[in-house]
Formats: sequence, C-alpha cells, structure tokens
Amino acid sequence: MKGESLRNTFGQVLSQLVQQDSRVVALDGDLGNSTKLDHVLMVKESAFFQMGIAEQNMVGVAAGLAHVGVKPWVCSFATFLTKRAFDQIVVSVAQTNANVKLIGSYSGLLTSNTGKSHHSLEDLTMFSTIPNMSVIAPADAQELSSAMKIMYETDGPMYLRVSRDETIPPFLGGEPFQLGKGRVLTDGGPILVVSTGTMTYQVKLALEQLQTSLVTHLHMPSIKPFDTELLLEHAALCTQVVTVEEHYIRGGLGGIVAEILSEQNPKYVTRIGVKDGFSGCGTDAELLEANGLSANCIAEAIKKLLVK
Repeated sequence: MKGESLRNTFGQVLSQLVQQDSRVVALDGDLGNSTKLDHVLMVKESAFFQMGIAEQNMVGVAAGLAHVGVKPWVCSFATFLTKRAFDQIVVSVAQTNANVKLIGSYSGLLTSNTGKSHHSLEDLTMFSTIPNMSVIAPADAQELSSAMKIMYETDGPMYLRVSRDETIPPFLGGEPFQLGKGRVLTDGGPILVVSTGTMTYQVKLALEQLQTSLVTHLHMPSIKPFDTELLLEHAALCTQVVTVEEHYIRGGLGGIVAEILSEQNPKYVTRIGVKDGFSGCGTDAELLEANGLSANCIAEAIKKLLVK
C-alpha cells in the first residue's frame, strides 16, 4: 500500500470545515507551508489568520475568539506549541474550558532531518496532565480525518498529534475514530502490545515479521480520555505487557498503562520509546533505528519476551 500524508489530510479536512462552517478559523504560527495549514488560505482567505512566530499570543487570541463563538484551530510544530505556549494553553484555554483545537504538527521524532530542537517527545505527557484537555494521536490519515470530525463536533479544548511521516498507508481499514476508545488489531496471545500514533504501524510490521499468534495488539489513538476498560480486559488474559510510542517513555502511553495496571491488575510492563536523552539529526529511518522504534527493533524486543 502507498503511504498517505497525515499533514496533507489535516489541511484538506480543515479546508472542508472552514467552507462548511463560517465559525471555523485557522491560526497559523508562520509554518503553514510545512503543516499544510495553508490549504485553508487557498480555499478561504478570510478564515486564515497569520499570527507569526508568536505562539503565546496565538493561543491567547484563539481563546478570545472561542469565547465569542468562533471555533479556532491553532496549528504549529508540536515542540513550539508545547514548550512556548504551555502557560497560555493551561490558563487561557483549559481553565476556561474554551473550545480551542490545538494541532501539534511535526510531532515526535519523524520530522525529516530537522534535528533535536524540532523533536516533540514530551507533548503527550504535558497535555495529558491538563484538566479539561482531550489528547488524540491517530495512526493513519483515515483515522486522522475521522478524529478531526469528532473534534469539530465536540466542545472543549483538544490536542491532536500530527506526524510528518508520509510513508504510512491507510492500514486500519477506515473504522471511525471514537474519543475514549481503543481498538483491538490482533487478539489471542499471552503478550499484550499497546501502541499509539505512528508506532501502531511499526508494531504491525513487526508482528508480520514474527508471524506469531502469541501477541494481542491494542491501538490507543485516544490518550485522554483513555480506554481503561479495554486495557484491563486484555491485560487480564496476558502475562506480559509492552507499550510502544514515539515519545519519551516517562509519562506518555507507557506511563499511563503502567499507572492503570499498578493500581488495578499489576503486570510486568516493558516500555519501548525514547529514553532519557536528546535525539540527534537524521532520517526518519535512522532515528527509529537509533531509538529502538523501527519494526525490526520492536520485533526483536517482542521476540525476547516470547522466548521467556
């Protein structure tokens, strides 16, 4: 299957929304050509607000717009949105429960040779700690499109993680995204693998390499609210749990899974993700391999658990 661009899909879907609803507007942090937010500019200039390299102000403006009935979608690179505007996101958006949609593009490691200053590896942790905030990390373009429609229909602040990776095909089958719900991709084994975002595809490739029926694979696109019920249901049938994420292993998916299981059904949890350190510059393939997140690395990690 051919890869499908998540960022292009994001731009296309938001372009449709601004044409359907005059209340929907896009706020850009001078990165529209990269994030594909400029799709909105091309179809409806009046719905596109160029805010410049001023993320704090951009979020504050979005909060103000939301409180007068506008539906703002704020987009920047995830690392800039997270680190530069966190105070405004908490105080102006979350505390007031403003209907602002926050889009972290170029999320995680896969940012095409931009280097460690552009890697966003703590955004799931930071946004998940904020009250009133929903957090979504889709795995393919079709799920992204479906998630955006749910975001449009759902009131309140939400964060959407959009990868730059353009090699992922629409492999999930087009099943609609549901906020707060995970998906069972394979079932029946004593090892439970839980993944989110782009890593769900890498896990799929890893399991195809292993050709084993001993692994249950859950995809969790909704980080907050989290599908605790689905996790516990399948963890009860497994002896080992593995989490895989394009994020630091502290506080992200691995942290959420470990917290839930430690309280309700203790299991041995292996967290696969970025360790405590800053990444370098490299191709997406090089960065995945260096951080143990390529399909080959994931397959080797699971194989060791199967041997045990």
